[in-house]
Amino acid sequence: MEHPTIAVQSRKFGQTSRHDLWWLRPLLIFLALSSFIVYATWSAFQGVHYSFGPYLSPFYSPEIFGSSPHSLFGPKPDWWPMILPFSPALLILWAPGGMRFTCYYYRGAYYKSFWADPVSCTVSEPRKTYWGENRLPLILQNAHRYFLYLAIAFVFFLSYDAWKGFWFANDLTGEQEFGMGVGSLVILTNAILLGGYTFGCHSFRHLVGGISNRLSKNPVRFHLYNCSSCLNKRHMNWAWFSLFWVAFSDFYVRMCSMGILTDWRIF
Repeated sequence: MEHPTIAVQSRKFGQTSRHDLWWLRPLLIFLALSSFIVYATWSAFQGVHYSFGPYLSPFYSPEIFGSSPHSLFGPKPDWWPMILPFSPALLILWAPGGMRFTCYYYRGAYYKSFWADPVSCTVSEPRKTYWGENRLPLILQNAHRYFLYLAIAFVFFLSYDAWKGFWFANDLTGEQEFGMGVGSLVILTNAILLGGYTFGCHSFRHLVGGISNRLSKNPVRFHLYNCSSCLNKRHMNWAWFSLFWVAFSDFYVRMCSMGILTDWRIF
């Protein structure tokens, strides 16, 4: 019995039988991530207008060295190279940036949008071989679990910043008084969104429950795993909302510091 011969033809990049707007989603993701990278890079190199009263921009938190009252160890250190521009953000942004860059969701997003690997389902891609993540540079994605540990610490720093955002200096006595401004809610929302994104991470789920054969025997891990799983169901939403809000928080603090916006005191 003769078997029919099927000719397999290679397709050019972007060829597909789909008739929907398959290119729209990767295009929007490309524009959104590119805009964030450009703004975050610009903001990180400014080194000014990153604090206003009790508010500290999340791009600069924790402020290890710097000129604001939030600085942990004082102004710019003497050992900083003179040829390099100094900004407190440059000392810390690599950690949360590494968390997002190696995030499982963001990998799937920017692999499609930036590398077209593949750009969308059933759409031909520009390369003929699959590299995988077992050699440079993609093998570095395996560092995600270690960036997670740093990101957890940042959540606590940002939560502390949110708490400080509710304490204002009295104009007459100079003492700290509890109050609420629009900026207080902006900084608080940022901490909540970043916490939801971090603690819903796949690696965090493995950290709290993946090493146990029977979670029911460990009620603490069991509840932590369930909470993380609940957040993980909307991990994409947490990822995008937190990305937008961290940039908006920096923008709000910057505009208030420059006198362009007025921080309205609720009480």
